[in-house]
Amino acid sequence: MVEDNPNDLELALHALKKHKLANRIQVARDGAEALEFLFGKDGSATRLPKTPKIILLDLKLPKVDGLEVLRRIKKDPRTRSIPVTVLSSSREDRDLAEAYSLGVNSYIVKPVGFHAFVDAVRQLGLYWLLLNERPDAAAVTAGA
Repeated sequence: MVEDNPNDLELALHALKKHKLANRIQVARDGAEALEFLFGKDGSATRLPKTPKIILLDLKLPKVDGLEVLRRIKKDPRTRSIPVTVLSSSREDRDLAEAYSLGVNSYIVKPVGFHAFVDAVRQLGLYWLLLNERPDAAAVTAGA
């Protein structure tokens, strides 16, 4: 999860844990931290340290914005198949269009109310972590 707002982060983590949808959740609080987690300190790791099952990505992030993080994820063959869901407060058409042009799998505007936000994260977790089928990561990077 890539989120700089502590309140949104706490709510999302609460929703995922409450509904037993995630054993391990890695949190990045800005875009640079997310890229370092995925690609290593200098960005040129030959092997990824960990491959997430899904990335929940805010767009308005410090250091490196969410669209640039998405661009890097979808450009690299090692991370291209990781589902990325933008979870942002932005309703701007240009953000939505750019995210989809870069290959985002889903774009959700953060609900304002507590219960609506928790329910949205719960539904995201149910779909991406339990219902959605993904190919084996090794098969994807090998071109199978």
